[in-house]
Amino acid sequence: MKLSTTIRSLVALTTCVIATAAHAADPLPLAVFDFQAGERSLEKTGAEVAVLLNAHLSASPDVFLVERQEIDKLLGEQELGLSGNVTPDTAARIGQLVGAKVIVSGRVFETGGKGYIVAKVMSTETGRVFGALVTGRSLTDLDAPVADLSGKIADVLAKQGDALVADVETWDARVERLKALVSGKRLPPVSIAITEQHLARPVIDPAAQTELMIVLKEVGFEVVPVEDSRSRTDLVTITGEAFSELGMRRGNLVSCRARIEVVVKDAGGKFVSTDRQMDVAIDIAEHSAGKKALENAALKLADRLVPLLVK
Repeated sequence: MKLSTTIRSLVALTTCVIATAAHAADPLPLAVFDFQAGERSLEKTGAEVAVLLNAHLSASPDVFLVERQEIDKLLGEQELGLSGNVTPDTAARIGQLVGAKVIVSGRVFETGGKGYIVAKVMSTETGRVFGALVTGRSLTDLDAPVADLSGKIADVLAKQGDALVADVETWDARVERLKALVSGKRLPPVSIAITEQHLARPVIDPAAQTELMIVLKEVGFEVVPVEDSRSRTDLVTITGEAFSELGMRRGNLVSCRARIEVVVKDAGGKFVSTDRQMDVAIDIAEHSAGKKALENAALKLADRLVPLLVK
């Protein structure tokens, strides 16, 4: 009895350590936006600071930089972001668009005969903001001050990583939380059908549908395969579409974005709700990254679908 308990404890501890190590080893998706200029004459300087900062930070193996052309492609000519006017309130929304967990923005200005570069390091997940400042005699030579700023930002990322990135809930912990949420309630039988594409190509093993089916089944729902659902009139149906697409490549790493849209109807075919979720994932292979992004999005959808199904 004691030996069995000890073994279970060791397995749980080992799993926790492995998960923590894997999480710590993941590169941090980060985007650098143009720095705002205190005056019109420094507008070009603000853009140059962002370019140089990108170059310095790209040398870090712990950072996965969203390239500038990717940001331009996603945000187009929107004043928000391209002007450097990123606030903590908008960081989360921009982060979803560009796939960054941390956004670096800031301001350049001159006063009192000195030049200042002020950076804001903003989390798109926790809302925390940290600052870094460098000064110089002028802003005509940016090499030294930007290199100094890069080091300070890297120090913030290393020391404040826990505050910048939200804790990752393990799959088992999520299932147990959802089980407790529906404990004692009637769980309707469910059928799930979500078509999926990657880069306009249909796939035969839809990750979003599979992930939702597994989670709901583990929570306690009767999950009926689509092929067996036609003869059933008591099923809540979840239907929708999902897609994943290539985000960017850096070295051996690939990022993919994914989006899921679903519609929920009750057993009588009456509309209950609709929902959608986006997510981003990084892997060494494009399709694996796409699947991972879809699985992540499906898990977040499950958090909202499960309580909806038992109302």
